[in-house]
Amino acid sequence: MVKRSIFLFILFACNLVHAELTIEITQGKQSAIPVAVVPFDWKGSQPLPEDISAIITNDLGSSGYFRTLPAGNMISQPTSLSQVVYGDWANLRQDFVVIGSVELLPEGYAVQFHVLDVHQKMEILRHRVRGKASQLRDLAHYISDYIFEKITGVPGVFSTKLIYVTTNRERTRFNLNYADADGAREQLIFTSDDPIISPAWSQDGKKVAYVSFENGHSEIFFQELSSGKRERVVAFEGSNSAPAFSPDGTKLAFVHSKLGNPDIYVMDLATRKTERMTNHYAIDTEPQWGVNGDTIYFTSSRAGGPQVYKLDTGSKAVTRVTYEGAYNARARITADGRKLVYVHRSGERFHIASQDLKSGLVHILTSETNLDESPSVAPNGSMVIYAASEANRSILAAVSVDGDVKFRLPSKYGDVREPAWSPIFK
Repeated sequence: MVKRSIFLFILFACNLVHAELTIEITQGKQSAIPVAVVPFDWKGSQPLPEDISAIITNDLGSSGYFRTLPAGNMISQPTSLSQVVYGDWANLRQDFVVIGSVELLPEGYAVQFHVLDVHQKMEILRHRVRGKASQLRDLAHYISDYIFEKITGVPGVFSTKLIYVTTNRERTRFNLNYADADGAREQLIFTSDDPIISPAWSQDGKKVAYVSFENGHSEIFFQELSSGKRERVVAFEGSNSAPAFSPDGTKLAFVHSKLGNPDIYVMDLATRKTERMTNHYAIDTEPQWGVNGDTIYFTSSRAGGPQVYKLDTGSKAVTRVTYEGAYNARARITADGRKLVYVHRSGERFHIASQDLKSGLVHILTSETNLDESPSVAPNGSMVIYAASEANRSILAAVSVDGDVKFRLPSKYGDVREPAWSPIFK
């Protein structure tokens, strides 16, 4: 019997599909920065297709780093610098105010915005961006990134994307989905009657890799997001899993098991030549490249239970990285290379933990559920998205790498798992 599977084109600016994921903040920083985003001025005869100021408010508020002021609580709603009364915002205990306006152009829209420092009573940022009507939400995320970085010094990730797998309760249909980082504009990349696992982004963000069982066993596919074109890349006899692109995008690490003994392999994507990197009787799996591409972190049972190890890709020397606890797996590294995030078992519960690679200090980041898995680190290193078990279903949740900020992205339909955070798009 031939299983039915289809693929759909990804349209980056498409607004036809309503988001199934909605961010719910469960914990923010106690030191969250108060900011007011005033509704942007718009003098058009028809409502805008997207509420830009509302999106910016949601972006900044959902980060946990900011505490946003509801529009209904504002004493005034200025749209130009001359209308700003700093005393109003000081009385509301706001640190920053964002004002702006939207202008209709023949080819789309122009958005101008200003960021004001209430305490210094001065403008600290002014910018103007343009885009097509279909790009208004992208412009809003871009503005959020701009403001976030200006105030915190950390690059924003509101313009990034997520890929994740959804399945129905019967596990008879598996979907690979794509959405904005806030869960909006969900799109279907690929759907199948057979399992889809281990999605991963290419470093340029133009394609994704994933494992599909559509041909009766696990194979690794690439799929371009702009065209939907699929390519079967790794289809060796036996099991093929856990694809991971190297930082420069020229290589693919993956796991192959022909006779029941999984090892780490690396494929040169230009020549398609494959090199075996580990050769051990234990299980070696879940490769993840270090930030410079000269190391690979992976999970191995060579100490008796799952622990994280580091492989030197030149010498193939292996060193153990994790020691605290009997189970540590699915390692992911932060963009600065300082911390390793992984699944850690405490008793019979599985949580997300981070480890400082210099000091070895381990910090348990999550504790709300019994089963947290599949962590993926935001490209600015500030947040970790993961799958969590809640009320007999799987949802997406996120936590900051310091554990201070937490939010959930539950789906209205079915289970959600295997999230992967995109790189920052250039």
